[in-house]
Amino acid sequence: MLKTLHTFVTGTFLLGKALDKLRVWNIAGFINSLEIILMPKVKDDPEIFTKDLQFGGVPVRVYQPRSPSAGGRKGIMFFHGGGFMLGSINTYDALCRYLTKNSGAVVVSVGYRLAPEHRCPAAFDDCVLATVHFLKTAQEHGVDPSSVITCGDSAGGNLTAGVCQALVGRSDIPKPLAQVMIYPVLQMADFNLPSYQQNKMVPLLLQESCLYYLITYISDDPSLSKEMIKGSHVPPEIRQKLSKLLSPEEFKVEGYKAHIMAPFNKDVYEKVKKAFDLPCSPLLSDDSVIRQLPQAYILTCEFDVLRDDGILYKKKLEENGVPVTWYHVKDGFHGIVSFYHHPDGVSGKMALDNIVSYIKNL
Repeated sequence: MLKTLHTFVTGTFLLGKALDKLRVWNIAGFINSLEIILMPKVKDDPEIFTKDLQFGGVPVRVYQPRSPSAGGRKGIMFFHGGGFMLGSINTYDALCRYLTKNSGAVVVSVGYRLAPEHRCPAAFDDCVLATVHFLKTAQEHGVDPSSVITCGDSAGGNLTAGVCQALVGRSDIPKPLAQVMIYPVLQMADFNLPSYQQNKMVPLLLQESCLYYLITYISDDPSLSKEMIKGSHVPPEIRQKLSKLLSPEEFKVEGYKAHIMAPFNKDVYEKVKKAFDLPCSPLLSDDSVIRQLPQAYILTCEFDVLRDDGILYKKKLEENGVPVTWYHVKDGFHGIVSFYHHPDGVSGKMALDNIVSYIKNL
């Protein structure tokens, strides 16, 4: 299944890049249109009521169980993945229905703006705006305002972490109950962590593809990937933060070689300095913010370039007294949760059911 899908995704990506270079169709528009054409239509479920709304001007789809509830339900703000370029409410429709049906929570799927038309911090701003709106109006949707969870996969995991940090210190809204991050991307400083080295050619997220998505989110110059992978964009103060997070004991894995970053290049830094701001690198936030965050659930996969982002965030949260539930898929690859419905996707279904169990037990 993985080989077949990887061949299709790689071919689509290469064709999209070719069309982009020829200025026929930008790559994000091409792939998103192809997803809409090929994606099987999800059947309506009589147990779930859905409605498309706008929260603060941001398009959302609300999923509500039709069964009666004794009190206010839990609410889930869901931010889809796709490298800040791909994905949509529609492509995650089936997964959100599954979450609603099996957790009993009201799910709000956010249709945030995508790169390259809308670069950083557009996606982040939309997710913060939609979340604040929901926290203020939760009761109108049958949700207990103190029981709202932020949740997302990949780029959506980044947005999940970022939104929770952005809400720290606000007294006009309830604090989120928890944050659920599924193989999240949490930093844009070090692309040579052990997981990047080990899994750079492992589908479905290659190191090259990951860099392409992230750079497109923050810049209009894809050639900067060569400098970013060397680390020349990382200023001294960020290097110091990273050195405190990275310890040899945690990363003594077979084949890992400690990477020495290239000398700091201020010109490169100026072009990509957004990479170190909250919307891109919540891992690098100050401890004073981290210790005020709600409890967390982090899912990582062994064969995923983003594995160590999640592990490092787990470490940082725990060091600051934030309770963390960690679920590691030993045979997992990036995107596995989305294959929960596939006959070969046993690990993906187990992972998704573990997330549902965590939410139900909050």
